[in-house]
Amino acid sequence: MKNPFHVMIIPTLGCPGQCKYCWSSDVNSPKMTAETAEAIVRWLEPLRDQRVTFTFHGGEPLLAGPEFYRTVLPLITSRLAHLSPEFAMQTNLWLMTDELAEILAAYQVPLGSSIDGPETLTNYQRGDEYFARTMAGYRIATAHGLLVRFICTFTNSSVAQKEEIVSFFREQGWVMKLHPALPSLKGDNPNAWTLSPEEYGELLVYLLDEALLHADEFEIMNINDLCRCVFTRSGSVCTYADCMGTTFAVGPDGAIYPCYRFVGMPEWVMGTVYDAPSIDELMASPAGQRMLAYKDHVDTACRACAHIAYCRGGCPYNALAGTSEQVEGVDPHCTAYKRIFDEITSRMEAEMAAGTAAAAPAARMSRVRRKAKPGVMTLVKKIVEQ
Repeated sequence: MKNPFHVMIIPTLGCPGQCKYCWSSDVNSPKMTAETAEAIVRWLEPLRDQRVTFTFHGGEPLLAGPEFYRTVLPLITSRLAHLSPEFAMQTNLWLMTDELAEILAAYQVPLGSSIDGPETLTNYQRGDEYFARTMAGYRIATAHGLLVRFICTFTNSSVAQKEEIVSFFREQGWVMKLHPALPSLKGDNPNAWTLSPEEYGELLVYLLDEALLHADEFEIMNINDLCRCVFTRSGSVCTYADCMGTTFAVGPDGAIYPCYRFVGMPEWVMGTVYDAPSIDELMASPAGQRMLAYKDHVDTACRACAHIAYCRGGCPYNALAGTSEQVEGVDPHCTAYKRIFDEITSRMEAEMAAGTAAAAPAARMSRVRRKAKPGVMTLVKKIVEQ
């Protein structure tokens, strides 16, 4: 289970990469100072009864350099010990060095990076030499014992190669996590690479089948999370959770936002860490009120949906990006979410109903088992036991 309180630290929006569908980098971005990092700690020190995950994101967080992490990691660990801090980082790994890897390994910082499939496909979507540079950083990180997992972004171009992409991840022995290419509030052409809700829904069903078929050798984190949502009737990960008031991002200058996707957009600033605002004060800001208005909208718009308890209308950013920042609808990937949640639910219910077959004669059961497809409940059992 993920920690319920999440602070995303954005040391800079700068990034050496040139990924074609990226909307979160800014070549003119400043870098966070140690003073701002200390202000983050002062802001959070009054919190009690929370377990907090700190995720270093960007842009490219390694641009902050080794001295930043040599200072910030022990600062958070010592001054916020009462919050049981845990760390994570999302990086393209290009700037990974032995020095940085040693610092991060001392605090057991798991790394998320991005590979979209085989080298040619990855480079097409993320730029020439992206694959080789990321893999060079991967080798340094893993040599120091760091856990590295890759996110695969499916675009309206790459989804046609889903079989090749899944096979590539399986052959590498990597756990797979995926993102659909998303619209942006920042770009002039926000949907150039966007995966349509219909395509995304069918992709998730395909990945469900692949996860079940290869359950003993291959893990798709998204499928695990989706099955957990349905089984527990509770959302626990980004997109499928009520993140209002429990997730914040801090930009390089100390400005506080509802999520890292809004960083750099002045109209979404909720406050600044230098003022040490309370959670109530942040949610009372115009940006906070817009987030709460989205929550109220979901309560009405999704009231009749069977999945509202663990979907919560999907991601607020996605919803706002699709409606010119006005609260007019839910996440446009709603169609995809319904498709996969309905699929998991129907399979789960069918498997539970078929449980009475356990009393059937052995010969009959043998035939049933030979013909049956791998079951969702088998995967759920594995998830629960982990």
